[in-house]
Amino acid sequence: MTTPQRSILVVAHAQREDTVEAAARIVEALHAAAAQPVLAGDDRDELIALRDVFADTAALGTDIPITGVELAIVLGGDGTILRAAELVRGGTAPILGINMGHVGFLAEIERDDMDAAVRRVIDRDYRVEERLALSVRVKDASGAVIYTTWALNEATVEKASRERMLEVVVEIDGKPLSSFGCDGMVVSTPTGSTAYNFSAGGPVIWPTVEAIAVVPLSAHALFAKPLVVGPETSVAIEVLERSGGTGILWCDGRRSHELPAGARVIVRRSSEPVRLARLHPAAFTDRLVRKFRLPVAGWRGPVEMEQRGS
Repeated sequence: MTTPQRSILVVAHAQREDTVEAAARIVEALHAAAAQPVLAGDDRDELIALRDVFADTAALGTDIPITGVELAIVLGGDGTILRAAELVRGGTAPILGINMGHVGFLAEIERDDMDAAVRRVIDRDYRVEERLALSVRVKDASGAVIYTTWALNEATVEKASRERMLEVVVEIDGKPLSSFGCDGMVVSTPTGSTAYNFSAGGPVIWPTVEAIAVVPLSAHALFAKPLVVGPETSVAIEVLERSGGTGILWCDGRRSHELPAGARVIVRRSSEPVRLARLHPAAFTDRLVRKFRLPVAGWRGPVEMEQRGS
């Protein structure tokens, strides 16, 4: 009985020479291990035009369905990883991010460790971490659902016009909380707590904590503080008709939908998490310090603390 060939998705764009070179090395390594490299359609066309090695790859959705992909290796920063999360949605493939950008908070490793990482993928030497994702629905003033989507990092309701403030009312589990004028609202997952939520002054939430953050953007109100609610909480944001204009919904900064006056955005936990492949069980504290280059000089460590009876 023959074993089905393994299919590994490689997500890389052709705009950077170092990324193209890295993708070519990964494709060659997968071929050497008798695995089938898979590329998204647009990526494949662009990469084939640059290197012959990409001609012997399969096309995602045409040759290999997403349900047939074992894992996705992603070359890039957080934006590329968010794109990969879109590509694997509907399947079970975890995402392994190799940072080719700057901060790369979602990436598991840096480019210098790429060859070792690919060997571990081939050996199936990784663990899978599930991250809470958001389900997002938009209803119009009549209550009809006009748009559905999802988010790994955050769903953001923003004003569509720079000149006009957005008037919203925030609802938690079917109960009104407060209404105010603002530039927008961010509803974030723990994964997204170091992204837009962080820039907006929201809390950093450890990935092991299942919670949802709700953060106003430049709110004109006395009670407009960041909130942290439970993972099963339903958060709704209504664009009040007195706003006199429209808003816009952004999810992960990639998918958008216009919000007419009276629109209602309902955000809750998605039944489908996003899966990340992890090679190193590093503490989240270490990741924060490394990615944000936080100063830790003067820390004396747990041994000294124990000696002082801490």
